[in-house]
Amino acid sequence: MPKVKIPRKSTSIDMTAMCDVAFLLLTFFMLTTKFKPDEAVVVDTPSSISEVKLPETDIIQILIDKQGRVFFGIDGQGTRAATLDMMAQKYGVTFTPEERAKFSLVENFGVPVQQLKQFLALSPTERQKVAVPGIPIDSTNNQLGFWIQYARMNNRKFRVAIKGDKQSKYPVVKRVFDVIQERQLNDFYFITSLEDNPNKVKLSSAAK
Repeated sequence: MPKVKIPRKSTSIDMTAMCDVAFLLLTFFMLTTKFKPDEAVVVDTPSSISEVKLPETDIIQILIDKQGRVFFGIDGQGTRAATLDMMAQKYGVTFTPEERAKFSLVENFGVPVQQLKQFLALSPTERQKVAVPGIPIDSTNNQLGFWIQYARMNNRKFRVAIKGDKQSKYPVVKRVFDVIQERQLNDFYFITSLEDNPNKVKLSSAAK
């Protein structure tokens, strides 16, 4: 008796709905992605095996380049403008509303408050090229300490993160530590590059 062959029917899947979802997700990620802001100076951080992640918000970032210059930056446009107002009152400098608006967009900078007006007059491209002296950290002119103090007065959630170049001189880094601790902040982050943990390598080899 001959076998009965069941005719095969070609399957057709409508991909329209899946394509719509894919494009919606792509659009969502494009609109919500926050790109990493340009830093005022390139810093080659030392390496470590620490895997502690830096918080994404409420950060005071202090940069130290290999020349020993100190740069300062905080999150939030409103907080930046408010902190600038307090520094302006402290040092007797007046900023126009336009200058305040420009400063609120500056991610980090490395000039004394007395030179901020000239710095803000430059375009973002020119700011990257101009040579800056760094923020004063001397005991007689400790502007970094007041930047930290006033920033935390405007946002008590701020935590300090230090990003120092591996060629930075120890006295400068030590002075920055002292400035932070003088503001009663003994808990802060030190940003490093992640390297392989030798203990993990040994464990994985032993597991084999």
